[in-house]
Amino acid sequence: MGEISLDEMSNEYFDVLRELGNIGAGNATTALAQMMQCKVDMAVPKVQLLEFKELGEAMVGEETVMAGIYLGIEGDIKGSIMFLLEKAAAKHLVGKLMGMESEGDEFTEMEFSALKEVGNIITGSYLNSLSSITNLAIFPSVPDLTVDMAGAILSVPAIEFAALGDRMLMIQTQFFDEMVLDGYFILIPDLDSYGRMLTALGINI
Repeated sequence: MGEISLDEMSNEYFDVLRELGNIGAGNATTALAQMMQCKVDMAVPKVQLLEFKELGEAMVGEETVMAGIYLGIEGDIKGSIMFLLEKAAAKHLVGKLMGMESEGDEFTEMEFSALKEVGNIITGSYLNSLSSITNLAIFPSVPDLTVDMAGAILSVPAIEFAALGDRMLMIQTQFFDEMVLDGYFILIPDLDSYGRMLTALGINI
């Protein structure tokens, strides 16, 4: 298997990763609709390769308060995955899930637990689709949830980003129920895992 660099990724590689993003986000939308027991639509995901320093601004700005779910990945693919959404969207999801409007600015302990479960199910459905498409074994860790400014949340996996080069894969998905919810998946496999995924899909590298 040849060397693969995200900084020199061909259109062919990127098209495959974009399709993985589309399918993963679609399955996450289905899981979200089942969990909330209501209709949820999804816009076509926007897939970008961005420099690490661009990620915060590409979402909603580094100072915007967001909820971030972080999971480690083991198995045939190693690395981690993050799912982030704005705090207002997170409050809306929790309210729908619990059948009541989420009041106040902060999350209660019960709401925090419910939000962690939302993130776990959404990221889990994304990883399951990735596993099914590639026929690779993927084992996620217990999720870690943080509510903070986007810049602070993204600083947590900064070392992993830096180890992969200057650019990372971000998948922006808009979910629609009564309001528009912007969700952001950030996939952080190591470089060997990117190569393994593409090889599993028949792309020679």
